Amino acid sequence: MKLSIDSFSTGSFPKRLLMILSFIALLSACNETQQATTYDWQLRENFPIPQVPENNPMTQAKVTLGRALFYDKNLSANQTQSCASCHFQINAFAEPEVTSTGSTGERHRRNAPALVNIAYNKTLTWAHDGLTTIEKQLLLPMFGESPVELGITGHEKKVLDRFNTPYYQELFHKAFPEQSIDFNLIVKSLASFVRSLVSLNSPFDRYAYDQDDHAISESAIRGMTLFFSEKFECHHCHGGFNFTQSTSHEKQLIDRRPFHNTGLYNIQAEGGYPQSDPGLSEITLNPEDNGRFRAPTLRNIAVTAPYMHDGSIATLEAVIEFYAAGGRHITTGKLSGDGRNNPLKNPLIKGFDLTKIEKQDLISFLETLTDENFLIDESHSAPSVNDQSMINNSIH
Repeated sequence: MKLSIDSFSTGSFPKRLLMILSFIALLSACNETQQATTYDWQLRENFPIPQVPENNPMTQAKVTLGRALFYDKNLSANQTQSCASCHFQINAFAEPEVTSTGSTGERHRRNAPALVNIAYNKTLTWAHDGLTTIEKQLLLPMFGESPVELGITGHEKKVLDRFNTPYYQELFHKAFPEQSIDFNLIVKSLASFVRSLVSLNSPFDRYAYDQDDHAISESAIRGMTLFFSEKFECHHCHGGFNFTQSTSHEKQLIDRRPFHNTGLYNIQAEGGYPQSDPGLSEITLNPEDNGRFRAPTLRNIAVTAPYMHDGSIATLEAVIEFYAAGGRHITTGKLSGDGRNNPLKNPLIKGFDLTKIEKQDLISFLETLTDENFLIDESHSAPSVNDQSMINNSIH
C-alpha cells in the first residue's frame, strides 16, 4: 500500500470517496473524547515538535494500535496486503520497486515514497498541495478505486468486522476508551503510527549536533561542502534539518511550495511530462505546474532506491549525474525529448561540472544521512510473534 493520493486527479474522485472525505471532515469537527497525554517524540534536544491535528493528539496507545494495523493484511479487502507490503522498514519504509502494485494486482504509476519524518511534512504525496494531514491522505490507499490499493470500498463491513476480536478490542479500548471500533479510529491510529516514524540519529546528526568529529569521513565532509555550495545548489530544495522544503513544525508554518520540475522529461520539446502523470498541474489545473513534484527528504536516501516520482532512476550515482547534466535527455521512444531544455524546469537546475572524486564525495555525504537504528528499531517493526499470532487467529 502506498500512503498517497498519487493516482487521483480532482476530476476522477469516485462519489463514494467524496462521501468518505466529507464524513471525515465532519468527524474532525467533533470533540475528541479521549484525554490527550504527553507523548515522547524522542527528539534531539532543541528540535521542534511536529504539528499534530487537534482532533488526533499523539498517544502511545494510538501508536501501538496503529503499528498493529499497519502490518495487518486484514486491512485489505482480499487479505493479501497491508500498509507494510509497500513500505519496508529496512528501506526506510519505502519500496525497492519502480512503482507499487495494489492488493488486486493493479500496477500503480508512482514509486512508494519513504515514510521518514512524515510528522514534519507540510504537504504529503508526490504532487498534491492540498493534502496536509496524514488522516486525509490515508483515505485514498484505503478506499481508492483507481488504482485499487487496499480495496476496502464495497467491503467496509467485512473488513471492519475482522477487528472485532479480543486482541483488537483491548488495543482500541486503550487508545479510544468507550468508543466503538470504526474506520475513523483506524485512520487516526494509522496516522499516529506513521507520525511516530522519526529518524534523527544518522552519522550526520552525530557530526552536526553531537559535535562528534569522527562520525563521518573526510570524503563525506567534502561532499557536505559540495552539497551546501552554490555551485551544486542541492540545499535549496533539500535544506533544513529534514533535507526537504516540505517542512512544517511549531516554529515553521510557512508553506515554501516545495514542488519542482527537474527536467526529467520534455516530450515533444514543449515541456511535456507523460500524460499519465503530469504532476502538480493535475491538481491545480495550472499549466505552469506541469512536471512539478515534491522534493522528498534525503534522510535515509541511500536505502530508498529507485528514485524520482516514477522510480525511473535506479541509483544515487545516476541521480547525481542527472542533476549534473541539468536534466535528462531521452533520445528514443514515446518519452523522447531533452529535459535539459524543458521550459518549465526549475532555474536552479542548470547543471554543473563534476569530477569522479566529487561525485564519490557527494555520495559519501548522502550515505551519512542513513539512520541505521531507524531501519531496525523494534518499536517500528511488526508486532511480536505472540501478538502476530493473535492477529492471524482473528481472520474470519
